[in-house]
Amino acid sequence: MQIKDLQFKQFINKSKIQEKVRTLASQINTDYKEKTPVFLPILNGSFVFAADLIKHIEVPCKVSFVKVSSYGGAVSSSGQLKTLIGLEASLFNQDVILVEDIVDTGLTLQKIIEELKGLGTKSVEVVSLLRKQPARDKMLTVKYVGFEIDHEFVVGYGLDYDGLGRNLKEIYKASPAAEAATEAKA
Repeated sequence: MQIKDLQFKQFINKSKIQEKVRTLASQINTDYKEKTPVFLPILNGSFVFAADLIKHIEVPCKVSFVKVSSYGGAVSSSGQLKTLIGLEASLFNQDVILVEDIVDTGLTLQKIIEELKGLGTKSVEVVSLLRKQPARDKMLTVKYVGFEIDHEFVVGYGLDYDGLGRNLKEIYKASPAAEAATEAKA
């Protein structure tokens, strides 16, 4: 499959994704049995994952959305956190669960967690569908991880390449030659 200048092949099929989403929701339901967490999906990429995850959450919960950006059309994170927008409700003394599509370097996520802790949250945990090797190397704590991946550049299931591919039901990875050529341009 071609998206712009990159060639992609299927990486994780939709049944494996849905099975993992149910597993993550079950873990959260157990851990938050006596709590009312606030889910904070980080837009745009997490919207598909967040919608599917929330459908399986059985504990009382709240959902709000925030938007940040650190990619800007590239295939890897710049780590430059733009303003956290969309946070309207007070998170003081709340148990917050950040919902991420992918944790790449972890730089942006670290900054978001610091900002939320500065607002007086009771706790901040992260659920991410995907976590890349660089974030694991940094020992960034992501309590709920769907799939561990290496350095693949992926699209589908909310993840995009320059705005395209979010609507794909499965996750696709770029061929290594195509990804290397695109990174060299950046």
